[in-house]
Amino acid sequence: MWTRYASLDIFVKTHMRTELQTIDLVFKALADPTRVRILGLLTHGEICVCHIHESLRLPQSLVSRHLAYLRRAGLVETRKDGLWVHYRLAVRRNDMTQTLLDAVYHCLGHLTTVVTDGKRLEKKTGCCAVVQPAPSFSCCAPPAPAEL
Repeated sequence: MWTRYASLDIFVKTHMRTELQTIDLVFKALADPTRVRILGLLTHGEICVCHIHESLRLPQSLVSRHLAYLRRAGLVETRKDGLWVHYRLAVRRNDMTQTLLDAVYHCLGHLTTVVTDGKRLEKKTGCCAVVQPAPSFSCCAPPAPAEL
């Protein structure tokens, strides 16, 4: 019995379509609260790794490990400036993945923890956190007029 299931698992993984693999990676990256908080900070723009770990109040090694995971998943990009490494949200080439991530980034703005992290980032960097414009979703739409 095990052999049959093992061969089925190998068959599925080797024949899985690229789009499905991409979505799978995105969902796995979003499955951790620390990575979600990091993405929430990165919606404000490019940030140095030192400011990320200070804003999250987590050890630098833990934050670096999660940033590496996000980079492997294709969700963030880096720019090295001397000794400093700056992270930003990656530009997605796949429209379906970008639509999913737009919805995720929008929802992050509604999470109290992410908002608090953003305020800490503002205090650390001395500048206001500018949230990138996101598409409009029903959670932020003005209420419909009441019928009489």
